[in-house]
Amino acid sequence: MRIGCHVSIAGGIDLAPARARELGCEVMQIFSRPPQGGKGVEITSELAARFRQAMKESAIADVYIHTPYFINFASGSNRIRHGSVSVVRDELERGSLLGAKYVMTHLGSAKDLGNAEAIKKTAEMLKKCLKDYAGTTKLLIENSAGAGEIIGDSLSEIAQILSLVDDDNIAGICLDTQHSFASGYDWTDFEKTRKNIDQELGVEKIRLIHANDSQTEMGSHKDRHEHIGDGRIGTESFRNIIAMAKVNGIDMLCETEHEKVVADIELLKKLRG
Repeated sequence: MRIGCHVSIAGGIDLAPARARELGCEVMQIFSRPPQGGKGVEITSELAARFRQAMKESAIADVYIHTPYFINFASGSNRIRHGSVSVVRDELERGSLLGAKYVMTHLGSAKDLGNAEAIKKTAEMLKKCLKDYAGTTKLLIENSAGAGEIIGDSLSEIAQILSLVDDDNIAGICLDTQHSFASGYDWTDFEKTRKNIDQELGVEKIRLIHANDSQTEMGSHKDRHEHIGDGRIGTESFRNIIAMAKVNGIDMLCETEHEKVVADIELLKKLRG
């Protein structure tokens, strides 16, 4: 398993790998377009070639792409739902040009449709995203902290959606440690949480981990990342999480503030070693 963090693409997507190397990354995560909305820079064959070369020169093993924040497959608005489908499909195509291993996405909110209908609509929209898709980049669903009526705060709910879609182009999930802690999975009781994962989803469905400590208490339903060891999850819990990741070959990415992300990466490497 390799360790890295989210990296800025400011100045050009092909500059991100060198930035990742400077931070001590072995793998990295990026946005390929503005996360709040807007069109991404066209991935031309020349840009893709420069990016792939930069990945080699910087010894970054894999790149992962996070979709924009506005994705909502269960919106009451037809425009928003289908706009979300278009963006996620485009991110998969862009990822394939860049050689990205995975694109990860949140699913949206059930507040417009109610939970049962939202799950069905989410599965329907995911199928539309993947219809006739022939790229190399696979899709991951990221779990949520569960604020409001956000879909995907429980692993069993995500497992239900995966079963409804049943498409090999969805490789599994990106498990965010802070989101899961906030939605009730207590990493300080590792054996219980590991058992819950096995029962609700299966550890083999975890393809990537967002390694974030939590500013808020377990079950808070608040999305508040903290530096590794400085939050409520704690260093010892991350030692157990890393052991699970090592056995299963799951890469880990920090999404913490950059003033201390180098220290986070170094601590995770120390726990791994």
